[in-house]
Amino acid sequence: MAHSIHLEKQSRHGVLAVLLASFLWGTTGTVASFASQLNPLAIGAFAMGVGGLLQALQARSQLRQDIAQLLQVKPRLLLGGMAIAIYPLAFYSSMKLAGVAAGTVISIATAPFATVVLECVLTRNNTINRRWLISFALGVVGVVMLTSGNAADAAEGQSQALGKMIGVLLGLVAGVAYAIYAWLAKSMIDQGIPSESAMSGMFAIGAAVLIPSLLLTGQHLFASVHNILVVSYMALVPMFIGYLAFGFGLRYVNASKATLLTLFEPVVAAVLAVVIVGEQISLLGWAGIALIMFCLFLQARGS
Repeated sequence: MAHSIHLEKQSRHGVLAVLLASFLWGTTGTVASFASQLNPLAIGAFAMGVGGLLQALQARSQLRQDIAQLLQVKPRLLLGGMAIAIYPLAFYSSMKLAGVAAGTVISIATAPFATVVLECVLTRNNTINRRWLISFALGVVGVVMLTSGNAADAAEGQSQALGKMIGVLLGLVAGVAYAIYAWLAKSMIDQGIPSESAMSGMFAIGAAVLIPSLLLTGQHLFASVHNILVVSYMALVPMFIGYLAFGFGLRYVNASKATLLTLFEPVVAAVLAVVIVGEQISLLGWAGIALIMFCLFLQARGS
Protein backbone atom coordinates (compact mmCIF):
# COMPACT_ATOMS: atom_id res chain seq x y z
CA MET A 1 0.00 0.00 0.00
CA ALA A 2 2.75 2.44 1.01
CA HIS A 3 4.71 1.53 -2.14
CA SER A 4 1.74 2.26 -4.44
CA ILE A 5 1.16 5.62 -2.71
CA HIS A 6 4.82 6.45 -3.20
CA LEU A 7 4.64 5.56 -6.92
CA GLU A 8 1.48 7.63 -7.33
CA LYS A 9 3.19 10.59 -5.66
CA GLN A 10 6.22 10.23 -7.97
CA SER A 11 3.94 10.07 -11.01
CA ARG A 12 2.14 13.22 -9.88
CA HIS A 13 5.47 15.01 -9.42
CA GLY A 14 6.52 13.84 -12.90
CA VAL A 15 3.34 15.23 -14.46
CA LEU A 16 3.77 18.55 -12.66
CA ALA A 17 7.40 18.75 -13.83
CA VAL A 18 6.45 18.18 -17.50
CA LEU A 19 3.63 20.75 -17.22
CA LEU A 20 6.07 23.23 -15.66
CA ALA A 21 8.52 22.70 -18.53
CA SER A 22 5.73 23.15 -21.08
CA PHE A 23 4.56 26.35 -19.39
CA LEU A 24 8.09 27.79 -19.35
CA TRP A 25 8.60 26.92 -23.03
CA GLY A 26 5.26 28.55 -23.83
CA THR A 27 6.46 31.88 -22.41
CA THR A 28 9.42 32.25 -24.78
CA GLY A 29 7.62 34.04 -27.62
CA THR A 30 5.92 36.52 -25.30
CA VAL A 31 9.13 37.32 -23.44
CA ALA A 32 11.06 37.69 -26.72
CA SER A 33 8.45 40.21 -27.93
CA PHE A 34 9.53 42.57 -25.12
CA ALA A 35 12.88 42.97 -26.91
CA SER A 36 11.44 43.57 -30.38
CA GLN A 37 14.43 45.70 -31.37
CA LEU A 38 16.72 42.68 -31.03
CA ASN A 39 17.40 40.42 -33.99
CA PRO A 40 15.41 37.17 -33.46
CA LEU A 41 18.52 35.29 -34.61
CA ALA A 42 20.43 36.81 -31.68
CA ILE A 43 17.68 35.90 -29.20
CA GLY A 44 17.57 32.33 -30.45
CA ALA A 45 21.34 31.95 -30.54
CA PHE A 46 21.78 33.30 -27.01
CA ALA A 47 18.86 31.37 -25.50
CA MET A 48 19.72 27.96 -26.92
CA GLY A 49 23.49 28.56 -27.01
CA VAL A 50 23.88 29.60 -23.38
CA GLY A 51 21.14 27.19 -22.24
CA GLY A 52 22.87 24.34 -24.10
CA LEU A 53 26.24 25.27 -22.62
CA LEU A 54 24.76 25.21 -19.12
CA GLN A 55 23.26 21.77 -19.79
CA ALA A 56 26.62 20.46 -21.02
CA LEU A 57 28.37 21.86 -17.92
CA GLN A 58 25.75 20.33 -15.66
CA ALA A 59 26.35 16.92 -17.29
CA ARG A 60 30.14 17.24 -17.66
CA SER A 61 31.00 14.23 -15.47
CA GLN A 62 28.64 11.97 -17.43
CA LEU A 63 30.03 13.34 -20.73
CA ARG A 64 33.62 12.53 -19.69
CA GLN A 65 32.55 9.03 -18.74
CA ASP A 66 30.81 8.36 -22.08
CA ILE A 67 33.16 10.23 -24.45
CA ALA A 68 34.38 7.01 -26.12
CA GLN A 69 30.81 5.94 -26.96
CA LEU A 70 29.96 9.40 -28.29
CA LEU A 71 32.99 9.41 -30.61
CA GLN A 72 31.72 6.15 -32.14
CA VAL A 73 28.60 8.01 -33.35
CA LYS A 74 30.34 11.25 -34.30
CA PRO A 75 28.32 11.89 -37.54
CA ARG A 76 25.01 11.61 -35.67
CA LEU A 77 26.32 13.75 -32.83
CA LEU A 78 27.44 16.50 -35.23
CA LEU A 79 24.22 16.40 -37.26
CA GLY A 80 22.15 16.58 -34.08
CA GLY A 81 24.20 19.54 -32.87
CA MET A 82 23.62 21.36 -36.17
CA ALA A 83 19.87 20.67 -35.94
CA ILE A 84 19.88 22.14 -32.43
CA ALA A 85 21.67 25.22 -33.81
CA ILE A 86 19.12 25.64 -36.62
CA TYR A 87 16.06 25.11 -34.42
CA PRO A 88 16.11 28.33 -32.32
CA LEU A 89 17.13 30.51 -35.27
CA ALA A 90 14.13 29.29 -37.29
CA PHE A 91 11.78 29.17 -34.28
CA TYR A 92 12.30 32.73 -33.02
CA SER A 93 12.35 34.14 -36.56
CA SER A 94 9.06 32.35 -37.20
CA MET A 95 7.46 33.94 -34.13
CA LYS A 96 8.80 37.36 -35.15
CA LEU A 97 7.29 37.14 -38.64
CA ALA A 98 4.17 34.99 -38.22
CA GLY A 99 3.28 35.99 -34.65
CA VAL A 100 3.89 34.30 -31.31
CA ALA A 101 0.81 32.06 -31.44
CA ALA A 102 1.12 30.97 -35.07
CA GLY A 103 4.91 30.49 -34.97
CA THR A 104 4.77 28.36 -31.81
CA VAL A 105 1.80 26.22 -32.84
CA ILE A 106 3.15 25.51 -36.34
CA SER A 107 6.66 24.66 -35.09
CA ILE A 108 5.31 22.24 -32.49
CA ALA A 109 2.75 20.69 -34.85
CA THR A 110 5.39 19.94 -37.51
CA ALA A 111 7.73 17.93 -35.29
CA PRO A 112 5.73 14.70 -34.76
CA PHE A 113 4.92 14.38 -38.46
CA ALA A 114 8.54 15.01 -39.45
CA THR A 115 9.64 12.36 -36.95
CA VAL A 116 7.38 9.72 -38.51
CA VAL A 117 8.68 10.57 -42.00
CA LEU A 118 12.28 10.25 -40.75
CA GLU A 119 11.53 6.85 -39.26
CA CYS A 120 9.96 5.66 -42.51
CA VAL A 121 12.84 6.90 -44.69
CA LEU A 122 15.83 6.06 -42.49
CA THR A 123 14.75 2.97 -40.59
CA ARG A 124 12.11 1.53 -42.94
CA ASN A 125 9.82 1.52 -39.91
CA ASN A 126 6.53 2.48 -41.55
CA THR A 127 4.23 3.85 -38.84
CA ILE A 128 2.03 5.83 -41.25
CA ASN A 129 -1.49 4.53 -40.72
CA ARG A 130 -5.04 5.84 -40.99
CA ARG A 131 -4.78 7.74 -37.68
CA TRP A 132 -1.56 9.42 -38.88
CA LEU A 133 -3.08 10.42 -42.22
CA ILE A 134 -6.23 11.81 -40.58
CA SER A 135 -4.24 13.81 -38.03
CA PHE A 136 -1.91 15.07 -40.77
CA ALA A 137 -4.87 16.25 -42.86
CA LEU A 138 -6.42 17.97 -39.84
CA GLY A 139 -3.10 19.65 -39.07
CA VAL A 140 -2.75 21.01 -42.61
CA VAL A 141 -6.30 22.37 -42.53
CA GLY A 142 -5.66 23.88 -39.10
CA VAL A 143 -2.49 25.65 -40.27
CA VAL A 144 -4.34 27.09 -43.28
CA MET A 145 -7.17 28.31 -41.02
CA LEU A 146 -4.75 29.82 -38.51
CA THR A 147 -2.67 31.72 -41.06
CA SER A 148 -5.55 32.83 -43.29
CA GLY A 149 -7.62 33.83 -40.26
CA ASN A 150 -4.86 36.12 -39.01
CA ALA A 151 -4.28 37.63 -42.44
CA ALA A 152 -7.99 38.33 -42.96
CA ASP A 153 -8.38 40.18 -39.68
CA ALA A 154 -5.21 42.20 -39.91
CA ALA A 155 -5.98 43.62 -43.39
CA GLU A 156 -2.26 43.65 -44.04
CA GLY A 157 -0.31 44.75 -47.06
CA GLN A 158 1.24 42.34 -49.49
CA SER A 159 4.72 42.60 -47.95
CA GLN A 160 3.39 41.84 -44.45
CA ALA A 161 1.43 38.87 -45.77
CA LEU A 162 4.59 37.62 -47.47
CA GLY A 163 6.47 38.03 -44.18
CA LYS A 164 3.86 35.89 -42.42
CA MET A 165 4.16 33.18 -45.05
CA ILE A 166 7.94 33.19 -44.61
CA GLY A 167 7.33 32.93 -40.85
CA VAL A 168 5.11 29.89 -41.41
CA LEU A 169 7.81 28.25 -43.55
CA LEU A 170 10.42 28.95 -40.86
CA GLY A 171 8.07 27.33 -38.33
CA LEU A 172 8.08 24.22 -40.52
CA VAL A 173 11.89 24.32 -40.63
CA ALA A 174 12.00 24.60 -36.82
CA GLY A 175 9.71 21.59 -36.45
CA VAL A 176 11.83 19.50 -38.82
CA ALA A 177 15.04 20.51 -37.01
CA TYR A 178 13.47 19.54 -33.69
CA ALA A 179 12.42 16.17 -35.14
CA ILE A 180 15.93 15.52 -36.47
CA TYR A 181 17.75 16.05 -33.20
CA ALA A 182 15.07 14.21 -31.20
CA TRP A 183 15.25 11.24 -33.59
CA LEU A 184 19.08 11.22 -33.52
CA ALA A 185 19.07 11.33 -29.72
CA LYS A 186 16.65 8.40 -29.64
CA SER A 187 18.85 6.41 -32.05
CA MET A 188 21.93 7.01 -29.87
CA ILE A 189 20.05 6.05 -26.71
CA ASP A 190 18.81 2.86 -28.40
CA GLN A 191 22.47 2.08 -29.15
CA GLY A 192 23.25 2.15 -25.45
CA ILE A 193 24.48 5.72 -24.94
CA PRO A 194 23.03 7.27 -21.74
CA SER A 195 20.35 9.84 -22.53
CA GLU A 196 22.06 12.58 -20.50
CA SER A 197 25.27 12.25 -22.55
CA ALA A 198 23.48 12.00 -25.89
CA MET A 199 21.42 15.16 -25.31
CA SER A 200 24.06 17.26 -23.56
CA GLY A 201 26.66 16.27 -26.20
CA MET A 202 24.41 17.56 -28.99
CA PHE A 203 23.56 20.69 -27.02
CA ALA A 204 27.26 21.39 -26.49
CA ILE A 205 27.87 21.24 -30.27
CA GLY A 206 24.83 23.44 -30.88
CA ALA A 207 26.16 25.95 -28.34
CA ALA A 208 29.59 25.92 -30.06
CA VAL A 209 27.86 27.00 -33.29
CA LEU A 210 25.33 29.44 -31.83
CA ILE A 211 27.43 31.45 -29.38
CA PRO A 212 30.04 32.61 -31.97
CA SER A 213 27.19 33.62 -34.32
CA LEU A 214 26.35 36.35 -31.82
CA LEU A 215 29.36 38.27 -33.16
CA LEU A 216 27.28 38.86 -36.30
CA THR A 217 23.78 39.21 -34.85
CA GLY A 218 24.11 40.29 -31.22
CA GLN A 219 25.18 43.92 -31.53
CA HIS A 220 22.45 45.25 -29.19
CA LEU A 221 22.12 42.19 -26.99
CA PHE A 222 23.52 43.93 -23.90
CA ALA A 223 22.70 47.51 -24.92
CA SER A 224 20.20 47.94 -22.07
CA VAL A 225 19.20 46.33 -18.79
CA HIS A 226 15.88 45.47 -20.45
CA ASN A 227 17.57 43.44 -23.19
CA ILE A 228 19.86 41.71 -20.69
CA LEU A 229 16.89 40.65 -18.55
CA VAL A 230 15.03 39.25 -21.58
CA VAL A 231 17.90 37.14 -22.97
CA SER A 232 18.99 36.02 -19.49
CA TYR A 233 15.45 34.79 -18.78
CA MET A 234 15.34 32.97 -22.12
CA ALA A 235 18.60 31.10 -21.49
CA LEU A 236 18.19 30.34 -17.79
CA VAL A 237 14.49 29.67 -17.38
CA PRO A 238 12.91 27.98 -20.45
CA MET A 239 16.09 26.55 -21.97
CA PHE A 240 17.93 25.41 -18.83
CA ILE A 241 15.39 25.01 -16.01
CA GLY A 242 12.68 23.94 -18.48
CA TYR A 243 14.78 21.11 -19.90
CA LEU A 244 15.89 20.02 -16.42
CA ALA A 245 12.24 19.85 -15.33
CA PHE A 246 11.32 17.89 -18.44
CA GLY A 247 14.17 15.44 -17.85
CA PHE A 248 13.04 14.98 -14.24
CA GLY A 249 9.46 14.39 -15.38
CA LEU A 250 10.51 11.70 -17.85
CA ARG A 251 11.82 9.61 -14.96
CA TYR A 252 8.27 9.09 -13.73
CA VAL A 253 6.08 9.71 -16.81
CA ASN A 254 6.18 7.56 -19.94
CA ALA A 255 7.04 9.17 -23.26
CA SER A 256 3.53 9.07 -24.78
CA LYS A 257 2.00 10.74 -21.72
CA ALA A 258 4.78 13.35 -21.68
CA THR A 259 4.10 14.12 -25.36
CA LEU A 260 0.44 14.66 -24.55
CA LEU A 261 1.27 16.91 -21.61
CA THR A 262 3.55 19.12 -23.72
CA LEU A 263 0.50 20.14 -25.76
CA PHE A 264 0.12 22.62 -22.89
CA GLU A 265 2.95 24.69 -24.47
CA PRO A 266 1.09 26.03 -27.56
CA VAL A 267 -1.98 26.74 -25.39
CA VAL A 268 0.16 28.86 -23.08
CA ALA A 269 1.83 30.57 -26.05
CA ALA A 270 -1.49 31.43 -27.72
CA VAL A 271 -3.12 32.75 -24.54
CA LEU A 272 -0.10 34.88 -23.56
CA ALA A 273 0.16 36.21 -27.13
CA VAL A 274 -3.42 37.51 -26.93
CA VAL A 275 -3.52 38.64 -23.29
CA ILE A 276 -0.04 40.18 -22.95
CA VAL A 277 1.34 40.85 -26.44
CA GLY A 278 -2.03 41.97 -27.79
CA GLU A 279 -2.10 39.75 -30.85
CA GLN A 280 -5.46 39.53 -32.61
CA ILE A 281 -6.57 36.02 -33.56
CA SER A 282 -9.85 35.67 -35.45
CA LEU A 283 -12.45 33.00 -34.73
CA LEU A 284 -11.16 31.17 -37.80
CA GLY A 285 -7.64 31.34 -36.34
CA TRP A 286 -8.79 29.97 -32.96
CA ALA A 287 -10.63 27.17 -34.78
CA GLY A 288 -7.38 26.42 -36.62
CA ILE A 289 -5.45 26.27 -33.32
CA ALA A 290 -8.09 23.92 -31.88
CA LEU A 291 -7.81 21.69 -34.95
CA ILE A 292 -4.02 21.59 -34.69
CA MET A 293 -4.26 20.73 -31.00
CA PHE A 294 -6.67 17.90 -31.82
CA CYS A 295 -4.32 16.56 -34.51
CA LEU A 296 -1.44 16.61 -31.99
CA PHE A 297 -3.67 14.80 -29.51
CA LEU A 298 -4.27 12.09 -32.12
CA GLN A 299 -0.52 11.87 -32.75
CA ALA A 300 0.23 11.54 -29.03
CA ARG A 301 -2.41 8.84 -28.59
CA GLY A 302 -1.09 7.07 -31.63
CA SER A 303 2.46 7.00 -30.30
